[in-house]
Order: sequence, then structure tokens, then C-alpha cells
Amino acid sequence: MTDASGDSTAGEPPPDAPLTRRDAAKLRRTTPSGDTNPAMQHVRAARSEFENQVAQARAEFEEANERIKQRTGRDLIVATLIGLAIGAVLIASLIFLKWVFVLFALAACLLGIFEFGRALIGAGRKVDLVAQLVIGAILALSGFFVDLWLHWVAVFVAVALVIVWRLVAQMFAKDGRTYGAVLGDVLTAGFIQLYVPFLTSLCLILLRQDGGEWWVLGFIIIAVASDTGAYAAGVAFGRHPMAPRISPKKTWEGFAGAALAALIAGVLLALFMLGLPWWTGLVLGAVVLGTATAGDLGESMIKRDLGIKDMSSWLPGHGGVLDRLDSILPSVVAALALYYLFSPLAA
Repeated sequence: MTDASGDSTAGEPPPDAPLTRRDAAKLRRTTPSGDTNPAMQHVRAARSEFENQVAQARAEFEEANERIKQRTGRDLIVATLIGLAIGAVLIASLIFLKWVFVLFALAACLLGIFEFGRALIGAGRKVDLVAQLVIGAILALSGFFVDLWLHWVAVFVAVALVIVWRLVAQMFAKDGRTYGAVLGDVLTAGFIQLYVPFLTSLCLILLRQDGGEWWVLGFIIIAVASDTGAYAAGVAFGRHPMAPRISPKKTWEGFAGAALAALIAGVLLALFMLGLPWWTGLVLGAVVLGTATAGDLGESMIKRDLGIKDMSSWLPGHGGVLDRLDSILPSVVAALALYYLFSPLAA
């Protein structure tokens, strides 16, 4: 059968006839699966937009992290995660169990001695690592377990022992080392004990005081806040080098950020944790800022003389243990002195 125009209409259903099962299946095959459901289409569009935004944000974050890594030599993500983990252990040990912090401090002390000694050996110095570790552990623990006067005896004995040990070892070595080199080795031996285990012992002396755990936590928070403020301000605004011959990446803008962070942290800790007047927080923040900055620059100078970037690579994103303690260890002296000065003012 043909219509008036001559087109064949044989076998085709009338326009108003219901679809057969075969025609419905053919229609489903030729129609996109989601077009017949507006709700599902909206959900897929929203999910696609969310995935695109997440991918874009991740790409921007990775790009920013790469720029920071190129500028500072640190992986921001890894450094942050490791820093948070260490901070959690530190805070938990100080608040709940002092002896756990003693073990934590001892482990950090021994690791610091070991990596410092290895770095010095790599630079050509003679270092007796076993003697340094054993004597250093005893000296560090003396700050927590013995009387104050006996602790100072332990300091003198520790320094004397490592010096005598080095001289005796040199006598048996017979390697033709010059007198100047031997003198340098002896001074280095004593310096290791005074730099790492002695300052660790002062931290444990502060810990054993009444409320000392809060002072330990407080000065560490200020030192970390100073370091973080310097890092953030230096990355964002750093233009003018602070000590280019010692540490080219440290800037005056970074120091300003460190000062602001340290002072704010000091005031907040004095008011809400230490129970002290607000102005003592300014003093605490300023003094710890000075010791932390001096410690950071001092270790940078040591590493520059040794020709290394980090003491070790045990803490990805941070370097070595001693690279994290460089601003904390010298600040122990300031914190202990300020404890004796300000603790009578505590509410």
C-alpha cells in the first residue's frame, strides 16, 4: 500500500498505535540510559562537577607544594604528617605519663648524638660513638633521677671521660694524626656531650619540677610556633636574607613571622596554661625566640662547615632528629631560668 505521495507505508503501525515489545526494546537501545531520568542525570552532573573540583584543587595543592619544596627543600605534606605524629606523642607523654616523656627525650638524645657523630666522622673527625652514646645516656638521665648538685658532677665527669677516652684511643691508633687534629677531636668530644645530652638533662630537670611538664610543653610550643611562623612568612614574603653566609634561605621577613608567632604563643600559654600574668608571656616568647633563632643559625653554621644539608634523613620532610632539636635544645636553658624566675608569680 502507498500513500498519495507514493511512499510505502506497508507494515508500519498507525501513529496512535501502542508500541510493540520489539519497538520498545529498539527505542531503549537508541536512547541514552540516563536521559529518561532527570534525577539521575542531575546526580551524575553534580558528581562529575565535584570530581572535577577535587581534581583541580589537588592539582593546585601539588603545584603549590612543589614550589615550596623547590624553595625550601622540604616536602610540606610529609613534614606536616610527621610533625603532627611527633607532636601527639609529645603532648600525650607530658600530660599523662612523665616517664614516657623521659624515654622519648632519651631516644631523641641518643639519635641526636649518633647522627651528629656520624656527620663529624664523615667530615674527618675522630668520634667514639659507643662511648658518646653510653656516657651521654647516663648524663641525660641524671637530670631526672639525681639531685641537682650531683647532676653537675655528672656533667663534669661525662666531659672528662669522653676526652680521656679519645686521647687513649688516639694513643693506640698510631695513625700519625697531627696535634692540631687531635686537639680538634678532643674539643669535639666534649662539645657533643654539652650540646646534646647536657641540654637534654636540663629539660628533664625542668620536667621534674612542680608543674614542670607544662613549662616543658610551653617552651616547646613557643619554639615550634617560632619555627612555623618563620617558615610560613619566609615562604610567603621572604625577600631579604637574614644571614646569607650561614643560612641563605632565612630572611628577615621570616624572622618577623617567627617573632609574631612566638609572642602570641607566649601570651596565650602564660594566661591559659601556666597561670602567669600576660606580660610574662611576652618575656617568655621573646627569650625563647632569641634562643631558638640562635640555635637554628648555630646548627646551620655547623652543617655548613661540615658540608651537609641535613644531619640525617631519618625524618622525611624534616631531615634528622637534630635538625628538629636545633631550636629546642638551646631554649631549654632559657625556659629553666624563667621557670625559677616566674613560677612564684603563678596563680
